[in-house]
Amino acid sequence: MNRASSALLFTGLLSLLPSANAQVELDVEELRLDNAAISLPDVVSRYQGLVDNLTSQYSQNNDELGVTQLAARQGERLWQQAVRDVQSGTIDDRPLYWSRLAMLKELKTTKPAFDIVQWQQEVLINAVEKSSRGFSNIQFDDDVQVKILLSGFDPFFLDRNIGQSNPSGLVALALDGFKFTVEGKKAQIETVMIPVRFADFDQGLIESLLTPIYRDNSVDMIFTVSMGRDDFDLERFPGRNRSAAAPDNLNILTGANKQAPIAPLFEEKSLNGPEFVEFSLPVKAMQAVEGKWKVNDNHGVTTLAKGAFEASSLVELQGSTSVEGSGGGYLSNEISYRAVLLGQQLNSKIPVGHIHTPRVAGYDANTEAQILEQVKAMVIAAAESL
Repeated sequence: MNRASSALLFTGLLSLLPSANAQVELDVEELRLDNAAISLPDVVSRYQGLVDNLTSQYSQNNDELGVTQLAARQGERLWQQAVRDVQSGTIDDRPLYWSRLAMLKELKTTKPAFDIVQWQQEVLINAVEKSSRGFSNIQFDDDVQVKILLSGFDPFFLDRNIGQSNPSGLVALALDGFKFTVEGKKAQIETVMIPVRFADFDQGLIESLLTPIYRDNSVDMIFTVSMGRDDFDLERFPGRNRSAAAPDNLNILTGANKQAPIAPLFEEKSLNGPEFVEFSLPVKAMQAVEGKWKVNDNHGVTTLAKGAFEASSLVELQGSTSVEGSGGGYLSNEISYRAVLLGQQLNSKIPVGHIHTPRVAGYDANTEAQILEQVKAMVIAAAESL
């Protein structure tokens, strides 16, 4: 091989390696920040000091391990500040969402004090993602006897309304660390925030979160919460398949619809499980809670063969192909399906199920505060039935 050919080969090999100071492109969520900053300046800038602090330290820190710790620390500070704000009376989940994206954007566009490669940058992004969603902050007091895990979701459908809130996210922030007494026992709720992205579910986000909890039997109840329809719905029969022809927050479409439902993935294979599973939280206790909205025990499902109907039991659903579970055909249904299925696979007896809250158009602090109070009362009622 002559010198010119060797040089070309060497250059080609170098092109396959991650480059120093590799820049990860901004994704669809992060690209909405400019529009959000114009439309919602006070919301987007609420935690700007935390974002600026991350940027300043990141650009000056030449310690690779220190930078990773910095990203995780600043993400956790963001989560804790959002929790404090909501629990102090700021009824708004949106500042957390937009400030997380601002932090991620800074990590992708700011040059650190050392030559960073793409995999290192992805580690930092994951550190902010995990810590700013409460995943690193699930901590029950030593004397707690009744432990409850609750999840909320990010805002979604933001191209329809950039100012959209998600009451389930507000619930998660408001109830993180909330303590109460049940039959003389100390109870505590810990919460996390889930992204509205198909890829995270396909990569096993829910299984990663819940496997150690089921394995160690470390909580007494699991509630997944999302925004839904006109009233509260307790989703009796979650279905396996996706069928909603709606994008996630990255504007990804699965290609599924009601005529051609698609099974989600888990570790690059189709998620293996029955077509339907069943909610196991104490429905009657939760329905007994008084509030502005009805609390429905929703048995509605859709199958390929029968279309939409009210299912009486899992036995009735055997042999069917799921199109929509009681929670629909989107990620709200899927989180409950995955949570219930995983518990069954790990032989867990922990009650688990999904609450759909009434929907909110855009942002409505008064309505969301009322939703929060009714969810809190339902969780307490459920705990009292243990």
